[in-house]
Amino acid sequence: MSVMIAENSASAIWERTVKPKKSNLTPAAAQALLRLKLSRPDLERADELADKSRAGNLSANEERELEDYRTVGTALEFLKSKARLCLKRSRA
Repeated sequence: MSVMIAENSASAIWERTVKPKKSNLTPAAAQALLRLKLSRPDLERADELADKSRAGNLSANEERELEDYRTVGTALEFLKSKARLCLKRSRA
């Protein structure tokens, strides 16, 4: 099944920005990207907000905060995916 990404969705914008199919990172840069991660307090806060969201108890401010964590997490995953692909290609 083919997945369609809306032309200006966050995913489509990141796809055009990161260009995962283009191997334009040095191995050192790729490895540096793979080391990026949320801090322990941020992970704990995101988990706390996610739990509250599942229970239906988020305030409007907490909802925005959780969305910010999701946005940052998604951005990190796009960058790490690009890094993994670049490292894989450099080894080939």
